[in-house]
Amino acid sequence: MTAETLNKSPIDPPSRSVRGRNQFSLALSRLMRKKLGMIALTAIAIIYLAGIFAPALDTHGYTDTNLLKTQEGPDTKNFLGTDRLGRDTYTRLLWGIQTTVIVTITTLLTGALLLGLTLGLIAGYFRGVVDSVIARVGEVVSAFPDILLIILLAATVRPRVLDWVRSIEDSTGYTGLVSSGFVDFLVIGIALLPLSWFGTMRLVRGQVLQLRDADYVEAARAMGTSTPRILFRHILPNIVSPLIVTVSFGMGAVAGTEIALSFFGLGVQPPRPSLGIMIAEATGRGSTATSVLTQHPEQLLAPIAVVWLLIFSWNILGDALTDVFNPRSR
Repeated sequence: MTAETLNKSPIDPPSRSVRGRNQFSLALSRLMRKKLGMIALTAIAIIYLAGIFAPALDTHGYTDTNLLKTQEGPDTKNFLGTDRLGRDTYTRLLWGIQTTVIVTITTLLTGALLLGLTLGLIAGYFRGVVDSVIARVGEVVSAFPDILLIILLAATVRPRVLDWVRSIEDSTGYTGLVSSGFVDFLVIGIALLPLSWFGTMRLVRGQVLQLRDADYVEAARAMGTSTPRILFRHILPNIVSPLIVTVSFGMGAVAGTEIALSFFGLGVQPPRPSLGIMIAEATGRGSTATSVLTQHPEQLLAPIAVVWLLIFSWNILGDALTDVFNPRSR
């Protein structure tokens, strides 16, 4: 038996990595015991994987038209039939899901997580003037009606972003940025930014205010530990649980808002498919809309079913995660 072993107390706490693994494994085991939560997680995984692997799962090109097969019902070649331009509904559904996946992930990573988390850590730890400025800016932005502010930003930012991207294409000789949907994703990300960051910032700020005067933080500060290390090594790991719950609820809200923007023509633009565009096309005006609803309801029901299932599953998963990470429910 070595001197190091003799000197180590049997009640010494485990290392941070061991505690982290234990907490994660306990949370995962609690989540696996919640049947509704696991069903929701499975549904989300299936939908997202279908969008990610859309190029491998589709049966046609999403822009391929066949005017000889317009408004036809499902068959062996077109699983969900064709739309008024003869495009395969199943293929467009897959690529529409991919659009939703890209928008939700990029918006949350840049807005809710990156911006909201960083500003929340800064505001809660430094307090004073910095906290007041960040909080007042967030309150001013959140005072606007969410959907009105998003539509306003999307409508005003798009022409400027489009001109900027086209100037890049002209200077570089690469002409695939606009056609790839890059402009649409960038505009939606900018429009959804005010909706996504303030709630996360407020949550993180409140958690940091409770932890900044904790004994282990004071000890780290007395030992000369740098501020970034205190924030990201000592405080951040202790606020991950409520952050995960907030993000899970936010994913459904962002997905629904993106689809609404596309429905009103301010989100993803044709020919790139979107669930919102598919719903808007299926609920057009006049006799075409009537024929779709009465004779080919699958064109409308398919995207609506995916939208409903995605938002509903994120909400159910958020409730399950709330119970998993809530100490009172253990």
